[in-house]
Amino acid sequence: MVTAALDLDLQPLDGDARPLSDWLTTFPLVPVVLDPFTHESAWLLDTSKRILGHFADAGCRNCWILTCSVDDAKRFLGPYADEMLAFADPSGALVRSLGIEKAPAFALLRQDGQVTAKAEGWNPDEWREVAEAVADLAHWSRPAIPAAGDPVAFSGTPLS
Repeated sequence: MVTAALDLDLQPLDGDARPLSDWLTTFPLVPVVLDPFTHESAWLLDTSKRILGHFADAGCRNCWILTCSVDDAKRFLGPYADEMLAFADPSGALVRSLGIEKAPAFALLRQDGQVTAKAEGWNPDEWREVAEAVADLAHWSRPAIPAAGDPVAFSGTPLS
């Protein structure tokens, strides 16, 4: 298992950056990592919104982490930027700390910083496993993965 660096700053799109540990005090973090400069991340934007939205009231901190500036993240997410928590990670330091090498990605990060489940690229079976880990931890229902309208599986793109 990977343990994230809890002292790395997370920059929300609206607000001040705070260390990762501050974002984990109450709930585990359930991020979808996207690279807004690739088609692959754009293909999965609606799917990731649906999956993260399923866990909206599940006692976890659902979010997007985008490997770009705050302004680029807002442009990429459009109205979704106002609907769900999103962070900018322009240097990619946090994403690397999570052990993620390709986008899109989906992960479960416990309050102690351990990444207990992750999927890289879009493989519905692997994303379903992460969603099941989130559901088990939060005692919540599982979203349908894949669902009608989701793209076919693809390997994702390397993050630099």
